[in-house]
Amino acid sequence: MKLLPWMLMAAAAIGPDVSAENGLANVASNYSVPETIDRLESLVKSKQLTVFARIDFSADAAKVGLAMPPTQLLIFGNPKAGTPLMLAAPSLAIDLPLKALAWQDAGGRVWLSYNTPEYLKERHGVPDNLLPNVAGIKALVEQAAR
Repeated sequence: MKLLPWMLMAAAAIGPDVSAENGLANVASNYSVPETIDRLESLVKSKQLTVFARIDFSADAAKVGLAMPPTQLLIFGNPKAGTPLMLAAPSLAIDLPLKALAWQDAGGRVWLSYNTPEYLKERHGVPDNLLPNVAGIKALVEQAAR
């Protein structure tokens, strides 16, 4: 499938620097989108976390005749860690389980993006003592991307 000009412009507009104020961390990956998500999924499972879903947005787009750069989402977590967070800040359930998005920009670079724990804390009023329950996402993402 050929990418339409508006798709390329949209992908170019969403770059790694757009996240500075919205709580989104973007980590450059040394791997393709599928490889990046494979690596993250393997790491998640090795930590005995649950993989709830893996969504391949670009494959779904292709099924309806649309094209988009490779884009996959992994949804994962641990009820032992997430439940206390949601009890303390019920609105956090909108952002849990944790999610990591691997996507390819218009230049072909692959990124792995996630909501920072600090953003989740600020957005939902998560108590400081519970922040470690979601802080491990940074290390997982960085390891998967390298």
